[in-house]
Amino acid sequence: MTTPTQAEALTVLAEVSALSPDVRLGQLFAHLGFLGEDQTGRNLWDIDDEQLLAVLYHHRGELVARAHGTSNQTPQQTGTTLLTSRNS
Repeated sequence: MTTPTQAEALTVLAEVSALSPDVRLGQLFAHLGFLGEDQTGRNLWDIDDEQLLAVLYHHRGELVARAHGTSNQTPQQTGTTLLTSRNS
């Protein structure tokens, strides 16, 4: 059975994939593994679902900001919504 966190992570993964259509799925997994290690200190094998979800939201925020030319924004996760706030 898929948990709500896993279902949400799969939804955000699909969004991240759509935001980076030139990236193969294996490349995306590898990239998420590097981001996960950087943000949590844990490799992709050991990362918790909630931590991976946070990594996915962070990466999605980066991709959205890049697409909108607003790389000086920091993404914030609130439930299933992503908010952005200007860095001070």
